Amino acid sequence: MTKNDDEFRSGFVCFVGRPNTGKSTLTNALVGSKIAITSSRPQTTRHTIRGIVHRDHAQLILVDTPGLHRPRTLLGQRLNDLVRDTYSEVDVIALCIPADEKIGPGDRWIVEQIRLMAPKTKLLGVVTKIDKVSRDEIAHQLMAVSQLLGPESDVVPVSAVKDEQIDVLVNVIASKMPEGPAFYPDGEITDEPEETLMAELIREAALEGVRDELPHSLAVVIEEIEPYEPNPDMLEVHALLYVERPSQKAIVIGKNGSRLKEVGTNARKQIEHILGTRIYLNLHVKVAKDWQRDPKQLGKLGF
Repeated sequence: MTKNDDEFRSGFVCFVGRPNTGKSTLTNALVGSKIAITSSRPQTTRHTIRGIVHRDHAQLILVDTPGLHRPRTLLGQRLNDLVRDTYSEVDVIALCIPADEKIGPGDRWIVEQIRLMAPKTKLLGVVTKIDKVSRDEIAHQLMAVSQLLGPESDVVPVSAVKDEQIDVLVNVIASKMPEGPAFYPDGEITDEPEETLMAELIREAALEGVRDELPHSLAVVIEEIEPYEPNPDMLEVHALLYVERPSQKAIVIGKNGSRLKEVGTNARKQIEHILGTRIYLNLHVKVAKDWQRDPKQLGKLGF
């Protein structure tokens, strides 16, 4: 089947769910490359990153949104607004619920919000992390999610980490898309600017293994990208990491700069993989007091 056939389907799908339900990991597994940051910390996704899944019979554009939550700051409210806008613009909403966690009030609240904001959008259930539980537990969770969403919604079990049922999920989502041509040429995996991807990868590296106080307080801005003078085949990337308090700055930098050096090494490998070229990564940490609650600073940091 070619992309010119009448049967070709294309459209937009959004993965939703509580924090840490595997949305970003699933996005990366479907696209086949790392475009969304993954972290054990809630609320790590800040930008609506579009991943593009290419198949012979379909093209799916994945919109990776922040997790919908009850906001406590201006940043939280803006992230929620981003999610609401997305809900009404996609063809399919896929609710992710892990196989190893019981359905709770947070899941029910998200379903209510979806029904409220996008009553006409097709809803699909995805039971994630099936590699963590037994077959009986998977079956039990599939029934529970089916009851939550109603008989008109399909439910698909997947493991993004083990690459199980990924193609089944692609086919189920594709079947719900309208017929039409591909939106993007073959080979493109995201329409996100390289600077945004770089900033997200640096932020992910900085969040690894730190205390709970940091995630919401960390923002990364790419200041400049230029040829690296000692080696013209390399690029020099200047990035600023913003935190809200001096104590957080100390956490990010670490003893004698050891932690920041580790962040740079880990982020550099990921960025080089995406860009296909070697880079010199220049990181600096700055304090922007209470930036999450300051409209002016939020705007400056791209929110």
